[in-house]
Amino acid sequence: MIGVAGAGAFGTALAVTLARAGRDVRLWGRDAAVMAAADRTRHLPRLPDVTLPEAVRPTGAADDLAACETLILAIPMQRLAEALGDLTSAPRHAVAACKGVDLARLRGPTAILREAWPGTVPAILSGPSFAADIARGLPTALSLGCGDPDAGRALQARLSTPTLRLYCTTDVTGVELGGALKNVVAIACGAAIGAGLGESARAALMTRGMAEIMRLAEAMGARRETLMGLSGLGDLALTCASPASRNFALGLALGRGEAAPEATTEGTATATAALGLARPRGIDLPVTRAVDDLVAARTNVEDAIRTLLDRDLKDE
Repeated sequence: MIGVAGAGAFGTALAVTLARAGRDVRLWGRDAAVMAAADRTRHLPRLPDVTLPEAVRPTGAADDLAACETLILAIPMQRLAEALGDLTSAPRHAVAACKGVDLARLRGPTAILREAWPGTVPAILSGPSFAADIARGLPTALSLGCGDPDAGRALQARLSTPTLRLYCTTDVTGVELGGALKNVVAIACGAAIGAGLGESARAALMTRGMAEIMRLAEAMGARRETLMGLSGLGDLALTCASPASRNFALGLALGRGEAAPEATTEGTATATAALGLARPRGIDLPVTRAVDDLVAARTNVEDAIRTLLDRDLKDE
């Protein structure tokens, strides 16, 4: 049996695709009333058009996950450590399905899992994917990062489905940082489009943003081939080009001078955390710094992006 902790859009989509592939799934959410309603109606608020298969058991009781050998944690990064305190037993394998760097600890999700559950094998799932596509059964490919090769292959077999293909790697750092840092670049790209600076500006930001991702991630031990794969370049291409991305949508609103969307965007916290990682290593992250300034309203969009592009392109 597979457990999914987090009944938001992504957790629900993963539960649905696994159940369609014949797995029994327990889907846990913190709001017991919402989960009880989902058990009756077979629908959840974040993906209202998706019907939960019978093999998905929604629950608001964390104890119901105790029987799950594999647990997927589809919980926002900044709430992951807190949520682990609600779970009463450690699984054999824990797969983080969140993107970001914990602001309080400047650590990725697998480090948080190792600290909370020392006897559990941690892994990270990341790559170019929208929850609605996974739930609809559209073809999707993701990276699965696990430091234990045997455990990684076992998880790959357990979590792959006919429409969700997983590629396994031992480069956990590359998968984590590629998936986290691309959200920052997506905010910058959304801001450029929102401010009317055009597609060429977006392309330049994506290119320079990718260079930043590689500078920081490689300095922290990531492998270049991972960053050029699904969880790096692939995720960057998807997230920087679609308003369906919450991070791109946030940048779009900032660029237009509109109120920011209410939905949580991991890229805002990741920008601040990435600067904290880069500073002691002497690494310059101008795109990340510009996004951090934009979100904190320390600068306006056009000045930040025009200055950023002028400076970075001279360095080419």
